[in-house]
Amino acid sequence: MGRAQTFETDRVVRAALGVFWRTGYEATSVPALEEATGLNRSSLYHAFGSKRGLFDAAVQTYLDAVVRPRLRPLLADPVAPDAVVAYLAELREALARTGEIQADSGCLLVNTAGSPLSRDEGVRRVVADYRAELRHALGRGVGARYGELDALERDRLADLCTALVVSAYATVRVDPAGAVAALDGALALLEVERPG
Repeated sequence: MGRAQTFETDRVVRAALGVFWRTGYEATSVPALEEATGLNRSSLYHAFGSKRGLFDAAVQTYLDAVVRPRLRPLLADPVAPDAVVAYLAELREALARTGEIQADSGCLLVNTAGSPLSRDEGVRRVVADYRAELRHALGRGVGARYGELDALERDRLADLCTALVVSAYATVRVDPAGAVAALDGALALLEVERPG
């Protein structure tokens, strides 16, 4: 008969998420995960199967607790006309707050896309799905703001906004001002493109 689990899984996954987000999968050691979670190696492996199993759980928590709440207004029915501007402005503010994890570490999935772990097919799929989810949400936001534009022009704006968001996430660790400028560029693009 196996031992009963004596810890709260969500708390453990959130603690591990912070470590993976700050240092990346490859640079995260099992001792660092033990320290952050308060669990020993055998408990972590019993609950999650492996370091990779814990990382996969952390990615799911990241999507559900960090990414999707921010995208929710862009997926509402109907989408408010200013939802895309609010999303970009809030993200800009988050990336400008030095000392907080998002400003200091960018996006867990964008960082993972540039790491050796991205060669794993499952990880590639998760990162690609995340980018598609982001693009879909921004597309809905652009559509709500500029319904009078033709579909090709709305798609172009959504593609550019997506690229600028990904760029901001990719560069915030090394060039915070440049990351904020990328989001300023997206905000300016939406204002410049607005008819009338």
